[in-house]
Amino acid sequence: MYNHLSIFCPCEITMQIDLNTVPFSRYGSYLAFSMLPETETRPAGLYLRSLHGEAQVREVARLEVTKDGASLPFQTQASASVLRLEAEGGRVEICFAGDRCIHLRGRGIGLRLTFAPGAFDCAFPAHGRDWQVITFASAVNLHLSAQASEWRVDAPFHGVRAERLQADLQPDWLSQTCEGWISEFTSSYQPPEKTNPFEYDAAQLELEFKTWLERTPSLPRKYEAARELAAYINWASVVAPSGILMRPSMFMSKNWMTNVWSWDHCFNAMALAYHQPDLAWDQFMTLFDQQDEFGALPDSVNDLRRVWSFCKPPIHGWTLLHLMQQPELAAHERLEEVYGPLSCWTEWWFRHRDYDNDGIPQYHHGNDSGWDNCTAFEGSLPLEAPDLSAFLVIQMDALSQVAAKLGRKAEASNWQRRSQSLLEHMLSHFWRVNRFMVVQSGTHQESWSETLFNFLPLLLGRRLPLQVQQALVQALTMPGFLLTEYGLATESPRSKLYEPDGYWRGPIWAPPTLMMVEGLAAVGKDKLAKDLARQFCDMAAQNGMAENFDALTGAGLRDHAYTWTSSVFLILGHEYLKD
Repeated sequence: MYNHLSIFCPCEITMQIDLNTVPFSRYGSYLAFSMLPETETRPAGLYLRSLHGEAQVREVARLEVTKDGASLPFQTQASASVLRLEAEGGRVEICFAGDRCIHLRGRGIGLRLTFAPGAFDCAFPAHGRDWQVITFASAVNLHLSAQASEWRVDAPFHGVRAERLQADLQPDWLSQTCEGWISEFTSSYQPPEKTNPFEYDAAQLELEFKTWLERTPSLPRKYEAARELAAYINWASVVAPSGILMRPSMFMSKNWMTNVWSWDHCFNAMALAYHQPDLAWDQFMTLFDQQDEFGALPDSVNDLRRVWSFCKPPIHGWTLLHLMQQPELAAHERLEEVYGPLSCWTEWWFRHRDYDNDGIPQYHHGNDSGWDNCTAFEGSLPLEAPDLSAFLVIQMDALSQVAAKLGRKAEASNWQRRSQSLLEHMLSHFWRVNRFMVVQSGTHQESWSETLFNFLPLLLGRRLPLQVQQALVQALTMPGFLLTEYGLATESPRSKLYEPDGYWRGPIWAPPTLMMVEGLAAVGKDKLAKDLARQFCDMAAQNGMAENFDALTGAGLRDHAYTWTSSVFLILGHEYLKD
């Protein structure tokens, strides 16, 4: 079963990962390692975590290094391929030997896994000196194996669960080395035919990431370190097909945003389109795999669950137009695959989200727009918003182009006619003198807030009348309104409702930044578009690929390893900031 014990030789670490903000994981895996702060229910420390959708407790086990049974303080170093735990007297190294297997080795010290057993958790011997651990609340089953050393497990069982659960990988007394594996399995563990030396597994992992990095869009040289970080976050955030996920799918993060939301995936598809068309297509189609009989897309999905309480905006036509710029993504068979689902998704908005039958679809909640707590949604619901109509104008235009390429001329003409009709209706419905308004569905009562949300129709570019283009650009660049030295705030800092860390009530976000950059470029404001792209890329390079950023300081907020931020950083740097 096992190969020879690998000679202890440290693997070279290149790019460094801060485990306090970026998990150590790999492409395809539902497992990750993170440094977590203390809470009421757990001590601070390094944890092995489960990313499965059914996990009620993400923290599978806390890791410690030990000497003669005593826990030692340690420091961590992590690259794309190896996680090291350094302590006085030795070290432990960790890498992934595949997406369901973790390879461990140590010299001079051992490794301890401390589980917090919940209902039904237990451990028992298996296959000689091996052990199996069931962690019900974390939704993973683990097989522990070792070579020339052993796992010592303390798991007294009481009633329906273990009273405590601790597993120690102890060094061999003669060589003072230990080597082991933690393998995830579903129902039935299958031993591998052989295992590889640690150096081999680490080198393979390093090669996989380097290959991914080579396929990552190029950026100006000053962004190289940030490009590597963005590439790693995206690579490590992909999970394998499992459960209801039919394709390799990029989670929004492997911190806590461990789902695919049905507009986030579009930005990731766009970033992958340059050099990984097959995976880009998988990201784009992964939500269409979950489409219901009415044509709706779920709000989010993971390997075990779909959320239907909300939806997300129809930016998929806009995304498809971007993807079609790559020949492999404009192939006939791909367009055939998406045309029907995209048509149904478009029609859903008119059939099921237009309760006052005025031809203008509505949002039922801020979550539907993707701008969850945006100030535009203060007051009564449902809400008719100009961005939704703008997205559908673009989506019907995309459907017209796809229908034409598929030889469906009558359908192409119909989509183009409907696109133009909705554009005209949108302008008469929402435009007031020099601004777009949002209105309540039914009453059409107008409301105005100092939010970037109402500027999203700029994405229509020159399809907007010239006076509308000019008014939007003038307002966007008005001193003290939305534009800061770091980019466009989602709520004006002068607003009474502005919050520095208020989610969509102030912070800078990647998606609207990309949309505004593209909209500005489309109306001929190339310098302003380039300046915004540079501001965002500089901010992300300095403060990480955070979920969002403080509009006045540029500091990263919330989740600091977010894939759509990485993707937008790569797109903006590649498209607008050439060397």
